Amino acid sequence: MTASTLKITAVSDREIAITRVFNAPRRLVFDAYTKPELVRQWLGIFGGWSMPVCEIDLRVGGRYRYVWRKNGKDMGMGGVFREIVIPERLVATEVFDDSWYPGTGVDTSTFVEHDGRTTLTTTVLYESRAARDAVLQSPMETGLKAGYDRLEELLPNFAQDAVSP
Repeated sequence: MTASTLKITAVSDREIAITRVFNAPRRLVFDAYTKPELVRQWLGIFGGWSMPVCEIDLRVGGRYRYVWRKNGKDMGMGGVFREIVIPERLVATEVFDDSWYPGTGVDTSTFVEHDGRTTLTTTVLYESRAARDAVLQSPMETGLKAGYDRLEELLPNFAQDAVSP
């Protein structure tokens, strides 16, 4: 798998797996996922969307909250961290304010490094097959690809910032 490849797979009747390889060490990719000042630079930022709210309380039981805005319309989501193993694994719930699928999702993200490259796999467990199917039929893939492509572009800058005094 090359760094620009995004793969989305239905792994069960209630789960999808999203996989992407980044040309960066896993600690950097993990930080890009968990530090608000980094997240707000890439997650959902495309096609005129901004991210005015990005709050992350990175601890088990801690909450996160994201709000994206485009043309005066907000889209918000959030959840609770259930498990955190830095820099290897995150498990959190996900709920959209105006949900476009029924119920709550549970995201399990793993960060595996090999030869300086990180494979990020996020498995999302939905409450039903109908919820999983709604997500698979949505434009989610377009948004994920845009966000992950943006993250790939920014990772060298994040690395430089991490070593700056």
